[in-house]
Amino acid sequence: MKLSTQLTAAFTLSTLCYSSAFTNHVGTLASHNVWIAGRISTPPHRAKLFASSSQHESKGEDEAQRLGSSETLTEQNALSSEDSEEESFEIKSSQVQVQDAGEEMATKSLPPTTSTQELKRSSLDRLRGSKVLSVKTNEMIELSNFLKSGTEKSMLILGTYAADFNAIEYVQRLRFYLPELIKRGVNKIGLVLNCDTQAATKLVEILDLKTDATSDDAVIELFVDPTGEAGRAFGVGRGWKPDDDEMSPYLKLFGMLWGLGAWATLPAVIGGYIGNPFYAQPWIEDALAVGQRKGRWPDNALELDDESGQVKVNKFKELPYVGGWERRPLELATLRLQNMVDISIKNWKELAPSQEALKAGVLTQLGGAVVIDCETEKELFRWRDPGICAVANFEDILKEISANDKE
Repeated sequence: MKLSTQLTAAFTLSTLCYSSAFTNHVGTLASHNVWIAGRISTPPHRAKLFASSSQHESKGEDEAQRLGSSETLTEQNALSSEDSEEESFEIKSSQVQVQDAGEEMATKSLPPTTSTQELKRSSLDRLRGSKVLSVKTNEMIELSNFLKSGTEKSMLILGTYAADFNAIEYVQRLRFYLPELIKRGVNKIGLVLNCDTQAATKLVEILDLKTDATSDDAVIELFVDPTGEAGRAFGVGRGWKPDDDEMSPYLKLFGMLWGLGAWATLPAVIGGYIGNPFYAQPWIEDALAVGQRKGRWPDNALELDDESGQVKVNKFKELPYVGGWERRPLELATLRLQNMVDISIKNWKELAPSQEALKAGVLTQLGGAVVIDCETEKELFRWRDPGICAVANFEDILKEISANDKE
């Protein structure tokens, strides 16, 4: 059998296993109140579709990341009259219409908003008074002051609970893009996880991310907010039926997997399978390599150097026809399988949310990120996850920072 045929068969099988494991695990959670299903992310793409035959498959993923959350879109529209750098959106009849080149018009209905004044609130204003616990010092840190205290630019990631795939992928992306962020002047970075200090420390150690709690020379400061209060102040999505205290949080989560209260979930998940020929996401290979070095399964996607542990061969690049794509099909899906099996499930007891956190709605709460210029307090980037698996694209973060530096 040819190598290309073997590779295709192997990775198709791994993806089918992932899909089956994901579905079966969610069913188990519904009956046993134990959820470890992953949240997967896809980057925000603004691309022409690569072929008419694949137009409808990739459109959903591109729109999910293009649009962001409904609240984010509404805020961007409210702010556009004051800040010419904000991306403009055409608002008509309480809907946002976005047309990427080569794509059909996509329409996403918006919920009613509270007030224009509320929409115009900056992230610093929203986070004023919000405090999180420093894992290193065990002191409470006020987040708006934290963001303003950097010497050039500051970044804050408001993650989810430690066993959640959104949190895992935020950590994996941050690990890979940290040198580029520092190069662009982002010298103060905070990572907030909705868990206790032990769970936060374990997660960053599993994923080889240096933080002030685990290393003496780290730039990233690790914080915890077990009940997710800071994220809610920032305005992150709260999922399906967040105020229904009678419904099981696991049932709410199951609904979110199908897009209820998290419309971008399915497009983001599908994107992990079909890949993208135009927009690279190099963090995926780095995260797969970390997993393989730590013995996580699947462990056959890469060939690593025995001495250095560096990647010698990425087998996805050897796939026929699609191996030359910037992001190969099944590559991200394989990483998510690795994350689910050997991080979330394997370490569930240590990483799972507490009962208090469950009551606070942490299981279905999404995350977000913000970057500001410390001198001017201008927001350079803001993102709120619009669904499970749809986290911020760090390639876009770097572009926004660079664009601001050129002004």
